[in-house]
Amino acid sequence: MADKDSLKERIHAGELVVGVSAPLDSTKSQLEAILSKDTYGFLTVDSQHRPFNEEKLVAFRSTARDLGMPVQFRIKNTRHDYLIGNILDLGPMAIEVPLVEDESIVDEALSAFYYPQVGHRSWGGAARHGIGGRDNRLEYADWWNNHGVLCLQMETLAAVTNARHLAKPGIDCLTWGPADLAFDMEAHPQHPFQTVDDCLRHVLTQLEGTSIKISFRNGTPDQRQKYINMGVTVFMERPQA
Repeated sequence: MADKDSLKERIHAGELVVGVSAPLDSTKSQLEAILSKDTYGFLTVDSQHRPFNEEKLVAFRSTARDLGMPVQFRIKNTRHDYLIGNILDLGPMAIEVPLVEDESIVDEALSAFYYPQVGHRSWGGAARHGIGGRDNRLEYADWWNNHGVLCLQMETLAAVTNARHLAKPGIDCLTWGPADLAFDMEAHPQHPFQTVDDCLRHVLTQLEGTSIKISFRNGTPDQRQKYINMGVTVFMERPQA
């Protein structure tokens, strides 16, 4: 079982958890400056819209570990979910899969994210999150399966409509991409959902009775309270000036 102070358990318990983005090449002093602005629960790194280098991810995660911060990593493409295990071997604790619409993608992500007998992730990787002091294969696999955080990004009306079926056991958060969702709403002007908030309310209703939470890209702290009032508990923000 996850310990009560782990990121996964805090998310499932409905605690307010805020993540902050940081460039992959951030130095320790730069990360310290970012983290000094608020009480953050994790760092987010993006490869979908930014350059990505595996060695830099290992170095970034090492620095984040020294600062006591878990790292969430957004993979480059929905169809790259088969590479989730490889990315996790480089040190992130959380994975975000963009543009998820189909249950087949969810199934592949779950398989690649969790170790047997939950999933089919391959064993290996000296840079893995939490591997220190857990050299026993079964011990670490069990620990990971109870601590790793897997997120799916809702960016289309199809995903919003099908969210309850996408939110399978093993998924921790449904995250939001408001810009791409706006593109899809503009392409379907007759759809009953015509705002990001309409979509958000619909998915929150679908998630009732589960421990899966919404992780929302609000950008700045002044937008938090509005979405807290709607039922959002996890946020992703840009660094404060």
